[in-house]
Amino acid sequence: MEISCAFATSLSTPEQIALAERLGYRRAWCYDSPALYPDVWVTLALAAERTSRIGLGPGVLIPSLRHPMANASAIATLAHLAPGRVAVAVGSGFTGRLTLGQRPLKWSFVEAYVRALKGLLGGEEVEWEGAVMRMMQPQGFAPPRPIDVPLLIGAAGPKGLAAARALTDGVFTTQPVAGFNWAAQLVTGTVLEQGEDPGSERVIAAAGHAAAVAYHGAYERGGVESLPGGAAWRAQIERIPARTRHLAIHEGHLIAPNPIDRTVLNGEVLARYGRALDAATWRERLKRWEADGTTEIAYQPAGPDIPRELTAFARMAGIA
Repeated sequence: MEISCAFATSLSTPEQIALAERLGYRRAWCYDSPALYPDVWVTLALAAERTSRIGLGPGVLIPSLRHPMANASAIATLAHLAPGRVAVAVGSGFTGRLTLGQRPLKWSFVEAYVRALKGLLGGEEVEWEGAVMRMMQPQGFAPPRPIDVPLLIGAAGPKGLAAARALTDGVFTTQPVAGFNWAAQLVTGTVLEQGEDPGSERVIAAAGHAAAVAYHGAYERGGVESLPGGAAWRAQIERIPARTRHLAIHEGHLIAPNPIDRTVLNGEVLARYGRALDAATWRERLKRWEADGTTEIAYQPAGPDIPRELTAFARMAGIA
């Protein structure tokens, strides 16, 4: 099982990816949520200039944010800057759309988008929005087609997994999924120091984002009351007018817990949902996930000391 990393992309991410390369991480994925993070393609291009080995790619692109030609051109540019190192994951949109007040895309749209993207990178003529298009860049303006870049689909449910099997090289998910040659699993949390309290301020800063996302997702699915303090969390969120409530729910998403999130976070919640675990427990989890079908871990560090989080996870996983 490969050990990669993922980033809630910040202005410091290019340098953090360079550190990840030195630590031995296989690949660096960058999120595509422009309401929260800087532009994913600019970030990846800067990372490409600072590295020579580590794989690079967006995980996951949200189709509604860009025309397929725009993403095809961006993929081609990154493939030129980091030849042989690029992989791309595409999804239906969670934070990337919810922060804009929109629901995730229909899978039929995602499938059509992926087909168009694959066709463009293959040098084919593709019909989109009733018109025919093709990558027409001459020599010196983009790599020659076909541009061979692996594609994954970010999914968890049956429709998304079926699309991944039918259309792409693998799946990008948050839980183990069996039956794929390439199954990248996003993992959040922190490696505890010996005897460290999972409710300490350091741990909340480093792993609170991981627990908070459980509340964000559960609320969007209508079941936040099943989480510790979920009813109180809901009551606070629903004091905010419905028109702007999505902004409060996803404030700080996968960066840091927001003020409402912090009212429900404690050591028990962090250990249960934030993956605030000691090294031995982390290693047990990795073994179990590998046995369950995961072929790549994409660990996302957070908090004020990203280098510490990357280093601790790499040492725990035995790659540093």
